[in-house]
Amino acid sequence: MDFDFNLILVPATLILGAIWLLDKLVLKQRKTQGLEKSSAPVRWAYDFFPILAVVLVVRSFLVEPFNIPSSSMVPTLYTGDFIAVNKYAYGIRLPLVNAKVIDVGSPQRGDVAVFRYPENPKIYYIKRVIGVGGDTVSFNNGQLRVNGQPIATTPVDFTPDPNMTAQLYPAGKTEMGQSLTPQEAAQLGITEEQTAQYVQESPSAEHTHTVRYLGDKVWYQYASFLQQADPQINTSQGKQWQVTVPQGQYFVMGDNRDRSADSRFWGFVPDENLAGKAVYVWMHKPGGLTMPSFARNGAIH
Repeated sequence: MDFDFNLILVPATLILGAIWLLDKLVLKQRKTQGLEKSSAPVRWAYDFFPILAVVLVVRSFLVEPFNIPSSSMVPTLYTGDFIAVNKYAYGIRLPLVNAKVIDVGSPQRGDVAVFRYPENPKIYYIKRVIGVGGDTVSFNNGQLRVNGQPIATTPVDFTPDPNMTAQLYPAGKTEMGQSLTPQEAAQLGITEEQTAQYVQESPSAEHTHTVRYLGDKVWYQYASFLQQADPQINTSQGKQWQVTVPQGQYFVMGDNRDRSADSRFWGFVPDENLAGKAVYVWMHKPGGLTMPSFARNGAIH
């Protein structure tokens, strides 16, 4: 999710709105000449400004569509899912500058939040909120805890859709520089699934979701944030770590725990980076010339 459509939508709406207002108050071409004989900018303003204004209001303050580009939230979300994001759940914010003008609410533990990546705010990320400001998040030999209380976990017999498994990794060049053909990418996902284990987590009474583990024992070597925040992650070989979340910030993780670049690697998410709460999957579209599917439609938990 690395393109902000508001970069086009906001300037276009403002320019056409200014032309529309100028004609209403000063030029009055539509009133004196009729719309067909008005200049092209005036015609465009009357034709497109109302539509763009409605789209801007809906996308900025009500609901915005996003596409999932990676497998970091499997099995909750898969690559190619199209989701609806509640834009007012975490406060009414101005487009582009993302400044909060009305405080409506804040993320709760277990929410699936969309936010601007702290290290590059031009890119949007989606992860699950594990800890909020003031929380102490810890991990000890497979048990995740918040403020000393273990997050309830239950092993589940989860059988993933083979078609979804084959789409875990896109064809092309991987982060490690390896080039994958479509067949190799599909086989990579299928092979990886053979060692996957699924656990149901219940961080609160309102949230129950499934997370995926692959038993990757070397992930901690790349978790630069945790290495600086708690050196015991190295001495314990990733089995133990603990961080305290600053006020106004959030600790987030992907549901695909061993394949997610999240707060363990780059740190906390500031409140000003929040973009909204993911609430619904409304379409799935695999890569290439394939038809969209609506079989995965449903609320995001």
